[in-house]
Amino acid sequence: MKTEEKIQKQIDENPIIIYMKGTPENPSCGFSAKAVGYLKKTGVPFAHLNVLESPFILEGLPAYSQFPTFPQVFINGELIGGSDIIEEMFNSGELQKIITETTE
Repeated sequence: MKTEEKIQKQIDENPIIIYMKGTPENPSCGFSAKAVGYLKKTGVPFAHLNVLESPFILEGLPAYSQFPTFPQVFINGELIGGSDIIEEMFNSGELQKIITETTE
């Protein structure tokens, strides 16, 4: 399976997924820690993938998503963005709204 197909499968199978450095319990960078913190505040379970343990995804995801940095949060198959965008959306209430619509 090609890297792009793997990524598409992961996004299709998980309504909310974060591609991050580290894990939600042990983030390896501040940006990943910030994004995970806001996702956790929504109270809704989410999938994660540690890109540091998946070099092909670390290399391939930026080209796939047309978004150069990590973390990358996808909700309902759509790239939402990185930590700053997640923070802004959480503070405005938009993130909770999208997540509620996804999980209903």
